[in-house]
Amino acid sequence: MWVLGISAFYHDSAAALIHDGDIIAAVQEERFNRKKHYSGFPRSAIKYCLSQAGISLKDVQYIVFYDKPFLKFERLLETYLAFVPIGFRSFVNAMPVWLKEKLYQKNLLVRAFAEIESDFDVRNRLRFTEHHLSHAASAFFPSPFNEAVILTMDGVGEWATTTVMTGHGNKITAKKEIHFPHSLGLLYSAFTYYTGFKVNSGEYKLMGLAPYGKPIYADLIRKHLIDIRDDGSFRLNMKYFSYCTSLTMTNHRFHKLFGRPPRKTEDKITQLDMDLASSVQEITEEVVIRIARNIRNDYGIANLCLAGGVALNCVANGKLLKEQLFDDIWIQPAAGDAGGALGAALAMYYQACDGERKVDSNHDHMSGSYLGPAFSNAEISRQLDKAGARYHLLADEELYAHASQALADNEVVGWFQGRMEYGPRALGCRSILANPASTETQKTVNLKIKYRESFRPFAPSVLEEDVQEYFEMKGDSPYMLVVAPVNPARRIQPTKDESFRTGMELLNVTRSDIPAVTHVDYSARIQTVSSQTNPRYHRLISEFKNRTGFGLVVNTSFNVRGEPIVCTPDDAFACFMGTEMDRLYIGDYELIKSEQDKGLGKSYHESFEPD
Repeated sequence: MWVLGISAFYHDSAAALIHDGDIIAAVQEERFNRKKHYSGFPRSAIKYCLSQAGISLKDVQYIVFYDKPFLKFERLLETYLAFVPIGFRSFVNAMPVWLKEKLYQKNLLVRAFAEIESDFDVRNRLRFTEHHLSHAASAFFPSPFNEAVILTMDGVGEWATTTVMTGHGNKITAKKEIHFPHSLGLLYSAFTYYTGFKVNSGEYKLMGLAPYGKPIYADLIRKHLIDIRDDGSFRLNMKYFSYCTSLTMTNHRFHKLFGRPPRKTEDKITQLDMDLASSVQEITEEVVIRIARNIRNDYGIANLCLAGGVALNCVANGKLLKEQLFDDIWIQPAAGDAGGALGAALAMYYQACDGERKVDSNHDHMSGSYLGPAFSNAEISRQLDKAGARYHLLADEELYAHASQALADNEVVGWFQGRMEYGPRALGCRSILANPASTETQKTVNLKIKYRESFRPFAPSVLEEDVQEYFEMKGDSPYMLVVAPVNPARRIQPTKDESFRTGMELLNVTRSDIPAVTHVDYSARIQTVSSQTNPRYHRLISEFKNRTGFGLVVNTSFNVRGEPIVCTPDDAFACFMGTEMDRLYIGDYELIKSEQDKGLGKSYHESFEPD
């Protein structure tokens, strides 16, 4: 049975295709149209999935949308009625859109699919599943567990913002929910907005900013903004928020509480912003851990699965892992709305169609999340020729030798290999790599390659077998979703002068012998690399270790600020030429910046809106 799942019309639209429960392909639409967090119909993503499988839409038994528009409309309508007359203008503006598009979404989808295959009528094959079930299915069904408790936390689905479900075999059962407007995801987004970052894209910046501050406002948040119970359930004080009635997140009471209006994006980040980031991060961790402790006690199930946007908070994940409440935790790598496409398809196959589920307790079924397009050497060379690139074909031994030596020489390397990653993280197939032992790497890559804020940390990709040499972490983290401390033996204590530094001054303190991946609180967001899942990436890091003694590299996504991760060789070459990357390894080809025609380099980073 072929099942196609889609997510669309909010943010991060995507498509995923499964066959008898096996994941064949999954990808976000943004990778094709180059519009980050694209929300429209995922036409190119659907076409890719079908092409990867070698089938047409007529071969697909079910097409499943990741949430239920009528329930969302009900929530919108009831919310506006509850807050009358506040928000009347937003209500008037929103209703025509909902009446024209959202309530007739089935017709919209029918027309969109007809544009892919003109004689295909999707009506009898189209199904809708609830948003949080899509998230839960994306986390449980690919996991290595036959039984697990599933925690989904995000901004909001239809009504649910936090959901606890249990999974056993091929079935998921809902247990309890917290409903809108009470949302941990929206609380975090409110502080994202207030500190001057974009909602639905800047939350990870807030997480990265948190270690520069102190949680001095945590008690104020507990007192005025959120009531947290012992079991982790919570309620927000809606007097301080405006997201129910307007297009902003916070109101004048919120601003008065913290002593200023929201920071403008172009304004300097202040100590207040850093302390607020630290404070809301502490609150988030508290809620997650309390809920996890409660559901461990309530259901007595040893395994936990996580999904929803809050599951991308890898600092909270690391704290949860450290609590050792569960024997094992598995997190969906595409935990946000893009992953809903996969979850919708899986929910249909297992939950609705009673498909047989095969569980491997030693491995998940995500294939490393390498589920996007790949390109042959012939396809790569065609695109490079068309772009005017100069390149060298290398044998395997040469490829690893050249790339590892470039990294050892502190060059910045683009690494484009195999199938593109599904989800927000680059995991060694569409990555920019650098030397973790260099004190200059973070500054160079942030300012000259990524064109992004200097405070943002970089993640290490570490050989799976070497992880405990560098970090205080047991087990693996293949999807870069867990933060753990750097081993004390590798740390460098600050000098007396350095110990008095605060805020952004902390950037200039060397904290370990792997300074490029050590955050200011001695932490790192870790990806463990397996020789089974990604043999080419594992071999590169192994060669780097042979040359330097370090079994890890800096890994950041292959893109500039505001751009989606590169998808095609053409995308990769444009990014390579528009930044100060030194070398690009794409398939079996090596490109050296000094050999390229300088006229091909454009003001690339200005092509995309800041994220």
